Amino acid sequence: MNEVFLKAARGETTPYTPVWFMRQAGRYQPEYRKIRERYTLPEIVRHPEVTAEVTKLPVAQLGVDAAILFADITTPLYGMGFDLDIVEGKGPVIHNPIRTPKDLHRLQPFDPKAHTPFVLEAIRLLKEDLEVPLIGFAGAPFTLASYLIEGGPTRNFVRVKAFMYAEEEAWHQLMRALTEAMIAYLTAQVHAGADAVQVFDSWVGHLTASDYRRYVKPHMQRLFAGLSGLGVPTIHFGTRTMHLLEEMQAAGGQVIGVDHTTPFDWARARLGATPVQGNLDPAVLFAPWPVVEREVLRVLEANAGRAGHIFNLGHGILPGTPVETVQRVVAFVHERTQR
Repeated sequence: MNEVFLKAARGETTPYTPVWFMRQAGRYQPEYRKIRERYTLPEIVRHPEVTAEVTKLPVAQLGVDAAILFADITTPLYGMGFDLDIVEGKGPVIHNPIRTPKDLHRLQPFDPKAHTPFVLEAIRLLKEDLEVPLIGFAGAPFTLASYLIEGGPTRNFVRVKAFMYAEEEAWHQLMRALTEAMIAYLTAQVHAGADAVQVFDSWVGHLTASDYRRYVKPHMQRLFAGLSGLGVPTIHFGTRTMHLLEEMQAAGGQVIGVDHTTPFDWARARLGATPVQGNLDPAVLFAPWPVVEREVLRVLEANAGRAGHIFNLGHGILPGTPVETVQRVVAFVHERTQR
């Protein structure tokens, strides 16, 4: 197996900078769009052989150094007592959201083998023929709590913050339940064969540093402590988290994912020897190649040749992104960073 990604995640010197992309399997690929003509996203996730096919597509197509399991961060919530749909163009919609502390009685213990056996089977299928590491993943407790309380995506996070401030005891009860569920989920993924795991805290950047320390950090510390004995790299990623970067580092994760709004050289200076993943702006991939090349070089130069860099975007690949551009970025990073 090509272990360059795993070596970088451990902070080791690598022969070149490894590359993978968040949402590297998705709607920008013609092959994926054809699969979506036959299956909805939840149906793909529930068919292990289709999940495996979608997960492998970008590995062969792009030449990336890692595969990431195709799933949705809300997948475990089906087994925790929630009624939800993935709505095209909108995202997860929770039909029975949490609005009061009394609603917490609906929370059910999560058993990955009982509630997400299809995810674990997909991992086993992938490990039979993947030649690069497989990354498993889960949503972070705050991001999952945001969906559960808001009922779906939001721009202002009013409901989740109001609940967090007004019902602190119930908030921590919810966060503890989600934390233990995600520990179980990620542990099961590793036991099934995942070589690394990433925790997506997509919405935590909407909190202040003081709120993060009070309402989120203890649970993230518990989550990463719960994963510490698995023997695989753990990646901690959030968006718009420049003001939280050092708090996130202290919360846990062997690798810190840096989004594209955070200067990469600043992040490396702040995080010291901690391996870092990132952080090209996904929108740059729509630009003419000279601009793409310039911006890729900007990230590489900000890293300054230091070990422990995994090249990635600052968030996921956007629909409509030219496949050829993504391919060229992978080849360019590999060539430019040969040691």
